[in-house]
Order: sequence, then structure tokens, then C-alpha cells
Amino acid sequence: MSRKILPIALLTLAVFTPQPAHAARILELCEVDGVRENQLVGYGLVVGLNNTGDSGQARFTLQSTAAMLRRLGATIDPRMIQTRNAAAVMVTATLPASANPGTHIDVTVSSLGNARSLAGGTLLQVPLYGADRNVYAVAQGAVLLGGFGASGASGSSVSRNHLTAGRVPEGAIVERRVPGNGLPTEGPLTLTLRAPSFITARRVAEAINGELGDGAARAIDSGTVRITVPDDDAEDRVGLLARLQILEVNPESRARIVIDERTGTVVVGANVTISEVAVAQGGLTVQIREQQAVSQPNALADGDTAVVEQSDVEVQSEGGALRRIGPAANLQDVVNALNALGARPRDLIAIFQALRTAGALHAEIEVQ
Repeated sequence: MSRKILPIALLTLAVFTPQPAHAARILELCEVDGVRENQLVGYGLVVGLNNTGDSGQARFTLQSTAAMLRRLGATIDPRMIQTRNAAAVMVTATLPASANPGTHIDVTVSSLGNARSLAGGTLLQVPLYGADRNVYAVAQGAVLLGGFGASGASGSSVSRNHLTAGRVPEGAIVERRVPGNGLPTEGPLTLTLRAPSFITARRVAEAINGELGDGAARAIDSGTVRITVPDDDAEDRVGLLARLQILEVNPESRARIVIDERTGTVVVGANVTISEVAVAQGGLTVQIREQQAVSQPNALADGDTAVVEQSDVEVQSEGGALRRIGPAANLQDVVNALNALGARPRDLIAIFQALRTAGALHAEIEVQ
């Protein structure tokens, strides 16, 4: 007998941890304009799979295999290829701003066809392209997965984690740098805030002015701080940035609640507050019990023994009384108020949405 409980929660986790304001380094808060990462992508083949690769229905895999063999001097008709030891994959990587030719970077390999697993496979040489269609790196190597899988002859199988995507650590070699990507050699330096905020931008400028002198830095907008390079540091901009990036600033965090509906994860920021409000909450649970029964025909009847699936569906509804919560002036008050409701993590998603609609929740809600 198997048993299913709906809704199915892959992960239900609510994070309510009061966090006092802490200083962060400018290194964590800002990026230097002109010094940026770039995304790379390529298409290739993973071979050496144990009959878990793409089937013949993935025609592009057969064509790619034939084209690869043709480049190596073997001519073969794609229709003659009948193997599940290869899989077509997309290869992605991030090219760091400071990556020079010869640098090794990690790549991610993701199945494109109907392969069951990439375990034990080897990625064949793949050129990685930038947005300008130029090749910036070449990837090759053994694919590592974070899971495993096994299957029986009857078709039953078990797996853990994702089997059709993996990584090749340091599997790509950088072939060229991105033109124009690097630290500006003249003119002012510009810092871009990762989380734009007028308050944080001003604090960053004030911290830099405290190090270099008044007027050296100015907040242009909520996400930009411009620095005038002192004459003494004009020839050593790397050293200047190294000094500035270790300066600490108290960032202004916005009142925000992040909700991941797929996993049931709820994260509440420290600045979230709730006005006084009354809440009634109830839950609905559907239980489905499945079992197999044997249908045996009459001894004199012309029939066959058959296995019949039987399902028993049960619905449970839990109601809650109207309760007053709030006002909550800090995160601990919010936690205490919500815990008083006895709500489960997935119930909190609906509660937060309703509080926001009622105007009692003073925070942004970000749904992922």
C-alpha cells in the first residue's frame, strides 16, 4: 500500500532569525565599474555513459555524434548509430574579469535530450562562446554529479538528487580575455552598489571620504558612487581599491520577505513590521491511500486473475479561531505573533500575502 499526502512539500522551512545591523565591507557591497564577469555557453557531447544517454529519438545527438566522428576522420551515417552511451549537453561557465589565457575555470554540464543520467560520462572538447560569438574558453573533462541512481530489470528505479546536470571542476581553459574588460587606467573610478539604496550609497561615499579626504567620493544616485583618484594614487589604482574595499559600512536593508513557493521556504528580513490585525487561518489536507487488490474469476468462468488498483481519498479541514496579532515593531515581535497562530511554513505564504493586501504588513514580498 502506498500513501500520498497533498500538498506535497519538497522542503518546508521558515527562517526567522533576528539579525542586528552589522557592518559590511565595501568589497561585499559594491562592484567596480569596468571589472565584470561574462557568461559563456557551448554545445557538446558527453560520452562513456552506461546505457543512460540519449535514445534514438534525440536525432540531434545522433547527428552530432556523426559530425564529431567525421571531424576525426571516420565517416558514418547517423542512422547507423544505435547507442545510448552518449548525450547532447549544454555547457555553461562564468568567465571572471581577471581570467588570463591559460586560467582554468569550472563549467556546468546540463542534458539537452532524454538522457537518464550523466554519471560516469566524459565531456568532449567544447568551445565556449561569449555573447559576441567569439570563443573565450575550451572545456573538456570528467563530469561529476551530486547524486546517484540505480534501476532494476523490471523498470523500478531509485535516484538521489539530479542526475542530468553536473560540473567539470576546472574543466575549461581560458583562451582569450574579454576586450575592454578591466580596471580603468585613467579618469574617476565608479562603484556600483549590488543592492541600490540612497542611504547605503551616501554611507559608502562618506566612508571613502574619511579615508581619502572630503570631496574624493560622491554618491551620484542610489546605485552609483564616483571616486576622484588622488594624484598620489594615480599610478597605483589597484592599491587604492584594495584600501577602499576593506572599509566597513552599515548597509541599509529594506524590509523584505522572500518566498519560494516551490519549496515552501520563507525568509523574513530584520526590518519587517506588522500593524495590529486579526487573523483566522485554516488548512486543508488531502490524503490518498492506494492499495492493490486481486480480482479472482469464478472457477467455472472464462477469465484471468487481475490486479485492481483501489484508491481511498480522505479530506481533512482544520479551522482556526480569529486571533489578534501585532503590533510588531521588530523581527522578534513578528516571530512571536506568527508562532501564536501555529501556522506551518506553507501557511505563512498565504498569511503574508493576505497581511500585505490588508495593509498590515510593512514590507516588500518577493516571490520566487
